[in-house]
Amino acid sequence: MMSSPDPGRDAGPDSVLAAIDVGTNSIHMVVVKIEPNIPAFTIIAREKSTVRLGDRDKQTGNLTPEAIDRAIIALKRCQEVAKSLQADHLIAVATSAVREAPNGTEFLQAIEAKLGLWVNLISGPEEARRIYLGVLSGMSLNDQPHTIIDIGGGSTELILGDGHEPRSLTSTKVGAVRLTTAMVTTDPISAPEFLALQGYIQGMLERSIEEIQSKLQPGEALQMVGTSGTIETLAALNAREKTGAVPTPLTGYNLSLKDIRDWVSRLRRMNHAERLAIPGISERRAEILLAGALILQEAMALLGISSLTVCERSLREGIVVDWMLTRGLIEDRFRYQASVRQRSVLKTAKKYRVNLEHSERIAKFATHLFDQTQALHHLGPGPKKLLWAAAILHNCGHHVSHSAHHKHSYYLIRHSELLGYTEMEVETIANLARYHRKSPPRKKHDTYRNLTSKHHRRILELLYPLLRIAVALDRRQVGGIEQVSCEIDHPRQTLKLHLTPTHPGDDCALELWNIGLAKGCFEQTYHLQVQAILTS
Repeated sequence: MMSSPDPGRDAGPDSVLAAIDVGTNSIHMVVVKIEPNIPAFTIIAREKSTVRLGDRDKQTGNLTPEAIDRAIIALKRCQEVAKSLQADHLIAVATSAVREAPNGTEFLQAIEAKLGLWVNLISGPEEARRIYLGVLSGMSLNDQPHTIIDIGGGSTELILGDGHEPRSLTSTKVGAVRLTTAMVTTDPISAPEFLALQGYIQGMLERSIEEIQSKLQPGEALQMVGTSGTIETLAALNAREKTGAVPTPLTGYNLSLKDIRDWVSRLRRMNHAERLAIPGISERRAEILLAGALILQEAMALLGISSLTVCERSLREGIVVDWMLTRGLIEDRFRYQASVRQRSVLKTAKKYRVNLEHSERIAKFATHLFDQTQALHHLGPGPKKLLWAAAILHNCGHHVSHSAHHKHSYYLIRHSELLGYTEMEVETIANLARYHRKSPPRKKHDTYRNLTSKHHRRILELLYPLLRIAVALDRRQVGGIEQVSCEIDHPRQTLKLHLTPTHPGDDCALELWNIGLAKGCFEQTYHLQVQAILTS
């Protein structure tokens, strides 16, 4: 069984994939059988543990030792279940609680050390994108605009889409656990606390709501899809009370704003014991349900939506769909998602006014060097894509200042919303751009230390020398070099770069001189001397 994503490995017939979501309240896992010929997947098992990572230390904001221990036990259980089901691949992602905790990185390192499991940290917009994919895998939006709302423990994602490319992906720091912990001290909740909670939610959701409304066309009728434990719990409670039974599955169940308001009104008058006495509510859900229901009520009211449709597929299933997309297993209605990384990088380049003509030449040289030195670095297609992104964005720091622009490039990339990438992949891209010039990576550099994955550090160390040579090949930024061909001469321990000038007679003196400056890092990394040869 794979303990982490393996970008270079293909999905065979009936591959089994386990996807884990390390959330603020719970750790969820879904195990699916991939059917690449359809393409589709079938859910064969689910696993859930309430670990309460969101119960962070109020003084430091750190994840508590108790929560960390609970999470590691839960993740070990997930591994055991996945192994028992003969999973070929296991993918794990972490969301808001780990994103925001000062010791979140140490937590992920502890998981890797103790379990051999690499957990990818994803941004809020990336979480929203995968939620969208998960919903689309379970229901059709019929080309009609829908707002998808996912109320988690630490954040609420609001997505606007119609079954094609998402028009808006937002993540707001309001979640059922976060708000309960920070703002509810009375039981039952007092009127002043309830009003303060309601006002805070309205204010926090305002920006996302305005963005969604701005992306609607005149006359479009907006519908809503709801996912997550809060919404599923409310739907189950409502169905049981009205019909005496909970529908299976819940997907497709309609929940009205009037129903939500009735439940909020009732829940605010109950204490914890009374909420816990309601059939179908667990102890942990009883603690946080009011805050979650209030988030849903306010989002629906602000958007002017009178009812929603429940969907039981969300982030975990979106992780599966994304995995299939990266392997080219889905091409039809998700085709736009296959290029999400490329479009996100180019959008960022445009934002920072990168000279794309120049950067695309650098990217071409860098990826050609990658392919031709495969026998030296032995890296797969995933790292090649990170190198391409870094090559496109390596000069974006000029947007801030020419001086030390490589350092500015790091920070601009690191804080851009590069969709389709994990946090560690974004960190790798940023570091590759950071080291395209000046000093090589050093342990004393904060940027290098931020690259906590040994695997991704190795990618950086092997690929930044290639990016340096690629940059040197277009030193004049006029396309003086048409192509580069590599010849590895092992007996002489030499890498020969055969350069073809774009214009015959061009001596490409500046490019040759810059290769002389840039080649040192390659020579130290690969223990080969670099020799540049201009061919006619």
